[in-house]
Amino acid sequence: MSLTMSDGLNFRIGARTLFTLDKSLVRVPLTLDQAFDGRLPVLPPLPAGADGYVVTSLPAERAGALAWAAGGMIPRVRQLYTRYFADLSGGFDAYWAQTSSNTRSQMKRKAKKLASASGGQLRIERYRNADELAAFHAIARGVSAKTYQEKLLDCGLPVDASFLREMAERGAGGTARAWLLYVADQPAAYLYCPIDAGTVIYEYVGHDPQFADLSPGTVLHVEAMRDLFGEDGLTRFDFTEGEGQHKRALSTGGVAACDLLLLAPTLGNRAAAAGLAGFDGSVALAKRTVARLGLEDIAKRVRRGA
Repeated sequence: MSLTMSDGLNFRIGARTLFTLDKSLVRVPLTLDQAFDGRLPVLPPLPAGADGYVVTSLPAERAGALAWAAGGMIPRVRQLYTRYFADLSGGFDAYWAQTSSNTRSQMKRKAKKLASASGGQLRIERYRNADELAAFHAIARGVSAKTYQEKLLDCGLPVDASFLREMAERGAGGTARAWLLYVADQPAAYLYCPIDAGTVIYEYVGHDPQFADLSPGTVLHVEAMRDLFGEDGLTRFDFTEGEGQHKRALSTGGVAACDLLLLAPTLGNRAAAAGLAGFDGSVALAKRTVARLGLEDIAKRVRRGA
């Protein structure tokens, strides 16, 4: 089995990483189907020198059971969230009708505002075969380089040969979809989604910060959903790990999930776990204070470095 290792133990507030401890962690990501299933994942053997595991999208009610099954490791829940999804089995009109009236009104206003700002030069390009996806990547990379996802989270659209090869293979097999939104011929937002067994995966997304006030990513996402509902054989749109207002707004359901850290019981790891517990507690308190004072928008800009 090929193991994916994490890049350390991050002490993070929103998108901003304050510092990282040098810890070698085996990443065990659960798919949406696995999160639905609820069975405990089988942890691979821990390689020599590794400090533990980070299990993502674990059903929240199973965290205690996995911690017990891990046998003496130090458990720490890093975050609790809903893993949202949208059921693609019906038509777009039925899906759109079950979103809240507030969501529909907001999306309509955002689309109208963006269209007005573009001077009538708003368009969306769609990509699916290998040649089209190669053209998409060349353009979307220019947008990705400007995004907070790439600058702060190191999760922009990849440029490595393995990703390009996988994208080409998916294009040849028809198992990827991508979109670009242009404002007056300037690429403003992109979305790339691989497809596995009928599930469309929300993998890489970003928008040019200069258009942030016009919500190009949200407008693009709605149009992408419209396209996906028009296809046969697609079952769900997986919004993947983490929360987000647009995920809640555009989903039809979700699974209560958590990210669980399991550390080997060494002295250094015990100190790291204690420090992490204090840090996470402080961040949670700060979030509650910000919410009570109504400063969420300012806090979001600070977290993203805007």
